[in-house]
Amino acid sequence: MRQAIIKYNNVVAGVLKELETGEYEYVYDADYIQNYPNLFITFQMPVSRIPYKSKRLFPFFDGLIPEGWLLSIATEGWKIQKNDRMGLLLACCQNTIGAVSVHVIKEKLND
Repeated sequence: MRQAIIKYNNVVAGVLKELETGEYEYVYDADYIQNYPNLFITFQMPVSRIPYKSKRLFPFFDGLIPEGWLLSIATEGWKIQKNDRMGLLLACCQNTIGAVSVHVIKEKLND
């Protein structure tokens, strides 16, 4: 299961997960809900305690992924397939132009 911390203006807003079923889940952080109840990351996903779930990567996050020649550089340079949207999001979107950034949560290895 791949997952990422989502920040809004460098404040942790929530966690995006790619579940083992291939579905996606976004959960707002409890502190973010408490401190920023009206500062949602996108109109389609207002701040809520209820997790958002989708069979495809949420359009907002998919829209952060580069397109065109930048996408080609990312797919060729990092050997990520164009249809691996979560992989591209994790590799390319830590330093986005907008207020939202994506930060990889490294999985712990079992010994």
